[in-house]
Amino acid sequence: MAAPIAQIKDGKVVESESASSLSRDKVKNKSTLDKDAFLGLLVAQMKYQDPLEPTSNTEFVAQYAQFSSLEQMQNMANTMELTRASSMVGKVVVVNTTDSMGKETQIEGRVDYVTYQNGKSYVSIDGGLYSLDDVYAIEDQTYLDAVQLAEELAMAIDKLPIMDNLTLESSKVVKALDAIYQQMSDYEKAFVPKEYVEKLQEYVKRIDELQADADENNGTTDGTDGDKTDPDDDKTDTDGDKTDTDNKKPE
Repeated sequence: MAAPIAQIKDGKVVESESASSLSRDKVKNKSTLDKDAFLGLLVAQMKYQDPLEPTSNTEFVAQYAQFSSLEQMQNMANTMELTRASSMVGKVVVVNTTDSMGKETQIEGRVDYVTYQNGKSYVSIDGGLYSLDDVYAIEDQTYLDAVQLAEELAMAIDKLPIMDNLTLESSKVVKALDAIYQQMSDYEKAFVPKEYVEKLQEYVKRIDELQADADENNGTTDGTDGDKTDPDDDKTDTDGDKTDTDNKKPE
């Protein structure tokens, strides 16, 4: 894998969010004592003890027991951390990180894999490694789907014509959006902003009004046509009477 290219800004190297997360984690590791440091202190104490007043065997045994207990606790903590990190694989997480310029950034993405280096767990997101300690939140897929559905519905409502320009041509679109909202679960509806729900209801109401006006106009037109008298019918009757008169012969 090729080495990442660092960004230069104002003559200074700007670390990426991933590099910043890794570097801060290394500093954190150096500032804490691990089991190797504890063992080094114990060996130094034995090496430089006062020969006239040497440390008793009991004290060495007690310190060794502390060392063993510390090692077991660290191993347990590392196992729990790795288990926690492994459970994030395939899930969408949010990582809080700060670059070398002091700018705080949130990275959101799906965890591809987990790696374990120098006693620490790291999650891989979009090709970058981030410390497990920087993971801020884990997002459920149901939550993500609900948020996405609510955002798409809001965007579709924004694309509708303004109320004054609304016509029956938009009837199918408005009714389709209303059907989508009605079919959403209560959990999904909770992510739709209230103003968009009210706006959609106004559109549905306006379409119903336009449809009612159109039906009323069609009914009036049909009634007028029904009252019209066919002049040909009168003409036929007149012609019929004329024929009967002609057929009568004088006595």
